[in-house]
Amino acid sequence: MAEESKPIIARIWHGRVHSDKAEEYYEYLVKHIIPDIESIKGNLGATIMMKPEGDITHIMIISYWESIDAIKQFAGEDINKARYYDEDKKYLLEFEPSVEHYYIVWHSLRIKLRYKL
Repeated sequence: MAEESKPIIARIWHGRVHSDKAEEYYEYLVKHIIPDIESIKGNLGATIMMKPEGDITHIMIISYWESIDAIKQFAGEDINKARYYDEDKKYLLEFEPSVEHYYIVWHSLRIKLRYKL
């Protein structure tokens, strides 16, 4: 049985891009956004997920955090408000106003993966 510990908070963001820009946006995320997220004290890492649907590709970023205070260092006081970067205007079809947060109560993934569609 796993050792009990302080819950980790998952911050979940969703965006949509034209599929012909999905790879370019992915590279931008990996080179710029993920390192920015991971530079915040209290961040435990991040996951990028992509789901192509014809001309549109959905992108989800799940970032993992030690505490609400750590999320505030990244997102500001209103942690439910989505944070965007200037470069996002070049890719995203719209700017969803909010993100979701969940407590991770079980996690057993043991791999580090980098895969491009």
